[in-house]
Amino acid sequence: MDTNAHTHRTLGRSGIDVSPLGFGCWAIGGEWSTLDGQPLGWGKVDDDESVRAIRRALDLGVTFFDTADVYGTGHSERVLGRALGKRRAEVVVATKWGNLFDERTRTLNGQDASTEYLREALTASLARLDTDYVDLYQFHLSDAHPEHGARLRDACEELVREGLIRAYAWSTDDPARAAVFAEGKHCVAVQHALNVLQDAPEMLALCEESDLASINRSPLAMGLLAGKRQGPQDSGDIRSTPPAWMRGFTTEGADADWLARVDALRSLLTSNGRTLAQGALAWIWARSPRTVPIPGFRSVEQAEQNAGAMEKGPLSADQLTEIDRLLER
Repeated sequence: MDTNAHTHRTLGRSGIDVSPLGFGCWAIGGEWSTLDGQPLGWGKVDDDESVRAIRRALDLGVTFFDTADVYGTGHSERVLGRALGKRRAEVVVATKWGNLFDERTRTLNGQDASTEYLREALTASLARLDTDYVDLYQFHLSDAHPEHGARLRDACEELVREGLIRAYAWSTDDPARAAVFAEGKHCVAVQHALNVLQDAPEMLALCEESDLASINRSPLAMGLLAGKRQGPQDSGDIRSTPPAWMRGFTTEGADADWLARVDALRSLLTSNGRTLAQGALAWIWARSPRTVPIPGFRSVEQAEQNAGAMEKGPLSADQLTEIDRLLER
């Protein structure tokens, strides 16, 4: 695997090159919710601004965009497809499947881990993205049974043979589940949570052993590492009533213990002229040459700040050691 974090990284054993930074497209999907009204988006969005931000990221060297069919119940894929337009061939597009949703009511309404639904979901994503192939197709049900995973892995191999996808991955925080997909020839990555407050040594070890890329969601800890003080969120923001799996937030805003850890790291992460967010991304690159963090964005300004991290590259080994000391791990 390529170890030059400054210019590009390779998705596992695929030979697919990407920028060391990807852009996560969850937030640009806009508002959506569970059937009982729990928000699942990040608040209101301006689609024109999202399109401008994606195109600005492209101009700044970002070539990897990660979305999911369920983000904004299809809306994120549509916005990404519109933004890329004729530049589709310049980028690596990753999306996900497994959740059921209603685009009309913008609600999540179930899950489907069947091989039949896999093909149906891909067909719908291709239409929304306005493309005839997906570079990286990811199974979105993190806790699905490993037997489902094995069947879906084999079905994904068939999709590769047909040219509908180039490679596939499982979005899961469980190394044992990721290992099931890793047995497939064209499994090239695992998407999992990783940030300076939430290390994932077992998953990174699996990536090393199985020659997988480590695609990192929550690289800024849902905004805690973005540099803004986090108070109570807007009602359409998932952080306003955080679900059980979301770490670092309460209904009153950011968790005090997590904020204290951010404050302990602030001066180190912002050294060398980095913003706090850029320092958090630099930690991830230093953590492993396989990592590709995918911070979210909703504006050109956020796109520029995130992309600016690439110019400064990873933290040093000494800085990594000092961070572990500060966090007592």
